[in-house]
Amino acid sequence: MSIEPYTDSGVTLTEHAANQAKRLMKNDPEAAGKNLRVYAEGGCCSGIQYGLVFDDRHPEDMVADFHGVTLLIDPDSARCLRGAVIDYCDDPGDSGFRISNLSRPGACDCGKPFEA
Repeated sequence: MSIEPYTDSGVTLTEHAANQAKRLMKNDPEAAGKNLRVYAEGGCCSGIQYGLVFDDRHPEDMVADFHGVTLLIDPDSARCLRGAVIDYCDDPGDSGFRISNLSRPGACDCGKPFEA
C-alpha cells in the first residue's frame, strides 16, 4: 500500500539548508535512507521548541521535497510551522539551521513570537 504525501505543509526549505542537510546525511551513517523532519514540541503559547532530525516517514506526515531533500512534518507541529522558512547560516561562530516565519514575522498560529 502506497502512502500519498500531503504536500501543503506551508514550510519552505532553502537551497542552502537543503545542501547542508544533504552533506550531513552523507556523513552520518545513521541518517542513511532517512528524511529531514522539522518539528515543534511543547505548548504553542509558551515554551515551544523547534528542531530538526533525520527520521523515517510516518503515514500521517506532511511531505514536501525541496532541492533533493524530503521534508517531513507531523500534523501537530504543522500549525506552528505554517509559513516558516528553514535556512542554514554558516557565519563563523554562529552556524546552524534557522527557522523563521516570514509570512507572520515573529509569530506562530497563536500569535506568540518565535525563532529557532
